[in-house]
Amino acid sequence: MPDLLIELFSEEIPARMQARAADDLKKLVTNGLVDAGLTYASAAAFSTPRRLTLTIEGMLDASPSLTEERKGPKADAPEKAIEGFLRGAGLTRDQLEERDTPKGKILFAMINKPGRPAAEIVAEVLETTIRTFPWPKSMRWGTGTLRWVRPLHSILCILSAEDGAQVVPLTVDGITAGDTTRGHRFMAPDTITVSSFEDYSAKLKRAFVVLDPAERRDTIWNDATNMAFANGLEVVEDAGLLAEVAGLVEYPVVLMGQIGEDFLGLPPEVLQTSMKEHQKFFSVRNPKTGRIERFVTVANRTTADDGATILAGNEKVLSARLSDAKFFWENDLRIAQSDAGMQTWVDRLSNVTFHNKLGTQAELISRMEALAGELAPMVKADADEARAAARFAKADLSSEMVYQFPELQGLMGSYYAKAAGKSDAIAAAVQDHYAPLGPSDDVPTAPVSIAVALAEKIDKLTGFWAIDEKPTGSKDPFALRRAALGVIRILVENDVSLNLSVALYSGLKLNGVEFGDANDEQDFTNLDIKVNLLSFLHDRLKVYLKDQGVRHDIIDACIAMEGNDDLTLLVKRAKALSETLKTDDGENLIQGFKRANNILSQAEDADGVEYSFGADIKFAETEEERALFAALDTAEAQIKPAMGAQDFGTAMSAMASLRGPIDAFFDAVQVNSDNATIRRNRLNLLSRIRTICSSVADLTKIDG
Repeated sequence: MPDLLIELFSEEIPARMQARAADDLKKLVTNGLVDAGLTYASAAAFSTPRRLTLTIEGMLDASPSLTEERKGPKADAPEKAIEGFLRGAGLTRDQLEERDTPKGKILFAMINKPGRPAAEIVAEVLETTIRTFPWPKSMRWGTGTLRWVRPLHSILCILSAEDGAQVVPLTVDGITAGDTTRGHRFMAPDTITVSSFEDYSAKLKRAFVVLDPAERRDTIWNDATNMAFANGLEVVEDAGLLAEVAGLVEYPVVLMGQIGEDFLGLPPEVLQTSMKEHQKFFSVRNPKTGRIERFVTVANRTTADDGATILAGNEKVLSARLSDAKFFWENDLRIAQSDAGMQTWVDRLSNVTFHNKLGTQAELISRMEALAGELAPMVKADADEARAAARFAKADLSSEMVYQFPELQGLMGSYYAKAAGKSDAIAAAVQDHYAPLGPSDDVPTAPVSIAVALAEKIDKLTGFWAIDEKPTGSKDPFALRRAALGVIRILVENDVSLNLSVALYSGLKLNGVEFGDANDEQDFTNLDIKVNLLSFLHDRLKVYLKDQGVRHDIIDACIAMEGNDDLTLLVKRAKALSETLKTDDGENLIQGFKRANNILSQAEDADGVEYSFGADIKFAETEEERALFAALDTAEAQIKPAMGAQDFGTAMSAMASLRGPIDAFFDAVQVNSDNATIRRNRLNLLSRIRTICSSVADLTKIDG
């Protein structure tokens, strides 16, 4: 069985595209080979800035011969129908087989498909792959028609076996496949002839090309961390930057450079962002002071002076970049520390549009300030500090530093707030008010930060709901789903109990929604817009809890209960119910409850009355009835105070304890007795089951 080696050699492929391109090459080629009948033992793909490589081991040397049976028309079908079948099968009339079937005599064709050599199939599959390769962006060059991410220079395609290597005959847009490649652009640019993947990878390594991106990443990280450790420093971890840099070099050479003394006073985040975004440098931190003091760069070659010239050039460029950052920082500090302070930036935001239907950034800030003040008592925050933090939360959008580095918004605002003499609580809220931006981000935990972060997200939700700009399908241009998840996570993960109806009402009013005469939060519960928005939050809550193993029907059973606008209590109830239903008692109780509810509902429909009171133990005829009366009394005595204390675990356990008495009751008792008094008493007893269980959750919504 031969092995296949493919290399597509081009000008530099953008680092962000390499991993996906290697996966696409592997998928397209292997799928094409298998579809053509060539199976294989294993396949692996690699990428460097200048090449995509695929190695396939243990491939068949030819596709198997196949015989296909094709059913045709009836033997007495019109001649034209038979002729059409013959053309499709590529046979003559005497080559057809006539068989008796329940539908009469039918013509069958046995079509033999001989196997094809591997080289022929590989050539077809690879040409199709190259011509249809799914690059995010591609280009044409010269006079050819081929599109590739960068000009494609050569194709290496060989089948290797014990008796030697065979070049696959293939030409794509004037590029003929061969058995040669090239090494490092500068240190080993000559042509290399290879005979197998092992020969290829070994010769590339000697030619200063590290083929495996994982090996390049490990080399960079190990050399960088060892170099920093030797100087009593540590490299700031950045997996994204590491992957990107590994895609920029074929032979990584790690160098550590100095940051000028003039720039060491800049905030570490500014240094880190500037070096990462503009130079692709790793930041090196002093663990004792937290300052960024050096940088690590990765060259693509060795030099006679051990990288001194490269470092000198990088340090010169970095100095120019950081000079700009220092100017922005010092100029911003002067404004923050002036008499007008950060209000200067807030005033400028009156000329910056937030949304053409929702006003300017300054108007957004005004709404956030009012909403944060209302939310503050609910989350045990100081209202004055919450309003102040909201007022200055977005001020840094007008600063020069954030204009240059938008990803630092919020963070720079916290520095400026401290420089302006604001409290630590206000500075922290300014930094955290955007959080969480992603599912793995930490949520704000300080009360003032919670108030401002909630205000920012609730204003966004209510504002876009007010102008009817809701998410549709997969489209969510204003990130409202993320805002809703942020509200959920902030409340639940901080164990904050908050009436969302009140908060949403305030947000909608601040965004100009008119409620007519129903202008208080009590009447707000009847408004469709509240139901719609709260339903949206409940849908996001289902996604959030599903990731934690809580089923949708369990959440629905809890959402149906009163108080569903307190998401923290809703989550506690849902998790308690979920744990209860994982037990045998809990699971079987659902069946008993549904049986009781079905019998009761059918009787109420048939009789036209509601059996909701009057069950009396004196009419009980069996021990099972009396035991159920006692069990219901005990459960009710436990559930009522537990629900009042929001102790859902105790309430659920008490409810689950009814499983045994309910099962025994149905095994021993006929509810629809011939005695009307006994029947009515037993139906009222079932009503007690429904009432007590329904006080915990709406069990009718539970599946099963």
